[in-house]
Amino acid sequence: MSTVLFIDSGLGGLSVWREVSRLNHGLDYLYAFDNEYFPYGEKDDSVIVERCNRIVAAVTSRHVVDLVVVACNTASTVALPSLRANFDIPIVGVVPAIKPAAQLTKTGVIGLLATPATVARKYIDDLITEYAGNCTVIRVGSSELVSIAEEKMKSGTVDKEALADCLSEFKNNPDVDTVVLGCTHFPWLRSEIEKELTSRIRCVDSGHAIARRVNSLLNGIEKGGNSVPKNSLAFMTNSKTADFSKYQAVFSRAGFVSLEELKITG
Repeated sequence: MSTVLFIDSGLGGLSVWREVSRLNHGLDYLYAFDNEYFPYGEKDDSVIVERCNRIVAAVTSRHVVDLVVVACNTASTVALPSLRANFDIPIVGVVPAIKPAAQLTKTGVIGLLATPATVARKYIDDLITEYAGNCTVIRVGSSELVSIAEEKMKSGTVDKEALADCLSEFKNNPDVDTVVLGCTHFPWLRSEIEKELTSRIRCVDSGHAIARRVNSLLNGIEKGGNSVPKNSLAFMTNSKTADFSKYQAVFSRAGFVSLEELKITG
């Protein structure tokens, strides 16, 4: 049986885990989130690279891991080369769904909704040039929307006024017909986003594409195995948070059997 590790700064990567688990049955899952440094979209690149490496090192020192999913768009744009150089296991990143959005749009005007760090990357410039060169791409970077999604997952509540403010640039442009959810937190707000933007706009994300990629890679590698009991386990870098019980409830509902602190050394 294979074990897949997901890493993110918060709970958003569970949207990717959800798609992977739907397509890939019979796997064990580990989920590690760096709540001590949440959100990554507000951190320097060097900090993100260092934290991702330390998290993967900490988990793989305790568990055999067959594949790692960097379930964060911001981290994927900066940390993948370092992770792939330092760990001899497949590392899968998250790519904003600009290509499928360009294929779906009828008006040729696409919205990209991501963190401020992600929308400003040259990586995004290159994706747009390669896959959406004939489209107009309106970029909106929002760290507040990440926090709104995180709060929804923990408490079930959504600040709809704040959400509307985050989406105003798309709502006020009648030509936008497709919005890329370029942060893994945002699929958890899909229903609220689509309701706010009205039925003329569809949202796309890369979760299912990542699930297919994971499936393909796992079919081509030798599965790990050891004597350590395998279950779906969750880890966080700071368990002293007042929201610990809320985090526990989120992972319990998702089927993870435990949530514990992950000690980051170095």
